[in-house]
Amino acid sequence: MSIPISGTHFGLTAGDYHATIASVGASLRTLEHRGRPLVVPFDADEVRPAFRGATLAPWPNRVVDGRYSFDGEEQQLALTEPARGHALHGLACWLDFTAVDRSASSVTLAATIEAQAGFPHRVEVAVAFELDEDGLHTTVTGTNSGPSSAPWGTGPHPYLIAGSGRVDDWTLQLPAEQVLTVTEDRLIPIGLADVAVEGAGVFDFRTPRAIAETFIDHAFTGLARGDDGSTTVTVRSAEGTGVAMTWDEACPWVQVHTADSDVPELNRLGLAVEPMTCPPDAYNSGTDLIALAPGESATASWTIAAV
Repeated sequence: MSIPISGTHFGLTAGDYHATIASVGASLRTLEHRGRPLVVPFDADEVRPAFRGATLAPWPNRVVDGRYSFDGEEQQLALTEPARGHALHGLACWLDFTAVDRSASSVTLAATIEAQAGFPHRVEVAVAFELDEDGLHTTVTGTNSGPSSAPWGTGPHPYLIAGSGRVDDWTLQLPAEQVLTVTEDRLIPIGLADVAVEGAGVFDFRTPRAIAETFIDHAFTGLARGDDGSTTVTVRSAEGTGVAMTWDEACPWVQVHTADSDVPELNRLGLAVEPMTCPPDAYNSGTDLIALAPGESATASWTIAAV
């Protein structure tokens, strides 16, 4: 049998949920609840567009100019976002992961980020997907199997679908007090702003409100958390259907993007919600960047569920 271009596929079923995981990039290809899509899917024989559902590691978001210094050594990564001149979304997103554990409702995929130019470290990445009556749970673990400390960050890249219509038609609840401002042209971080202050108020979704024509491609922090330490972002359609994404304290940041596109059929098709262990350009700022010692592991988890 030929393998689809997006890799080996693993169908997961539990209760009213069904998901399909593609091995290339340990990607969430489809997720449905009672037949209703919760994420923007992509075809099995399609090169995954716009990082839909990909696992991002060993950094999420951008490294500005692909340059950074770690442990006193200057590094230059390949520029995988040519239009803006940055290294985008890590190195694991195009690796072909291998299943190391499998059941009807779960799969754990593993791959190795080998030492290479710009990232002279070896990190083992394991991504566990599990469906149950509460939704799809994902856990990413990075383990440094090399001889020196390695920088580490991770996050997912799903585009959530609330229901009928598009992003403009939906209501967003985002319990974040601060937004990371960026330059308009290259999205280079500038600094944190309170979402309640004049000028940044457009990003204040602490009380649920319509997204309408708001453009968002920003990282948020200062997240309100429940008694269990979790944060939830919820997006709802006018009909009341929706999808919620919940994560733990391992991710103090979340990138939200309204998926604006010059292609009409793709424009604002879903809302990207990306919990992150560190902010954009953490390889340079050092903010919340994890330094994995040899043999050390770091784990982060999140859940997507129907509303």
